[in-house]
Amino acid sequence: MAPGDDRKVTGLVAATFTPLDAQGEVNLSVIGPYVDYLTEKQGIKGIFVNGTTGESMSLSVAERKVLAEEWCLRAKGRMDYVIVHVGCMSLKDSQDLARHAAKIGADGIAAISPSFFKPKTAEALRRFLQEVASAAPTLPFYYYQIPSFTGVNVPVKDVIEDIEKLIPSFRGVKFSGGDLLDFGQCVGYSQPHWSVLYGMDEQLLAGLAMGANGAVGSTYNYMGCYVDEMISAFETKDLVKARTIQFKIQELLNYAIKLGFDTGVNKQLMSDVSGLHLGPPRLPLMPCSPDLAQLLLQKYHSIFD
Repeated sequence: MAPGDDRKVTGLVAATFTPLDAQGEVNLSVIGPYVDYLTEKQGIKGIFVNGTTGESMSLSVAERKVLAEEWCLRAKGRMDYVIVHVGCMSLKDSQDLARHAAKIGADGIAAISPSFFKPKTAEALRRFLQEVASAAPTLPFYYYQIPSFTGVNVPVKDVIEDIEKLIPSFRGVKFSGGDLLDFGQCVGYSQPHWSVLYGMDEQLLAGLAMGANGAVGSTYNYMGCYVDEMISAFETKDLVKARTIQFKIQELLNYAIKLGFDTGVNKQLMSDVSGLHLGPPRLPLMPCSPDLAQLLLQKYHSIFD
């Protein structure tokens, strides 16, 4: 998917978990069956790899490269989009991962803002993103905004204004924040060939109403088929059905949050629903306790079965 391609990212994109073995090492053998599950059981046609859900900030550059390569290999001919997240604290590492993504045939790259030395202005953030994107100028580039993790609250509208003058390959935003005012401004400013992808699974319906082209999220790994129904209902103006499905998703996530929902717990729920052995999260994330895992699985089945 070259920058000149008119094809936009739309629909659901699953933010994939990173399979680890019992010793905490990357387990590539799970990725093939994982792609099978997403395509055959959840109807997912796009993946966002090595992002927050994939624990990218806890992985080495070498690990992120082998994971990206395996995802691209296994998804080839099966998925419409494989977007590789290349954001790092180090500009040089981000550029290295961007060049690698282009080499292995990724369909696009995305980057978060650095979160240790944070950009204080939109201009500083734009310059960082420009340098990352320039390392792989043939790949569509997406800004991945997630202020709850980065602590960077620069309005996205300020970041994307006239951004194609700096980044000709810019093709959209993964907007993982709750500010619907800023999100609406992004949609309103978005160019016809961009994709504005909403990243708050629990309020996707609101994002769709604001004009989201699609969505990237972790729960689509195991709830993708239900969310597809919600999107279809929204598109056919059956808002009662769309809200009913969104409220079910909210019920599960609200229950999980009260029990201590995090990436490790989310990963265990995906393992239990899918039957894939995704392993534990990497420290400092802690494994989900068996009792909590059982409660969440029961709640999932009580809502969706």
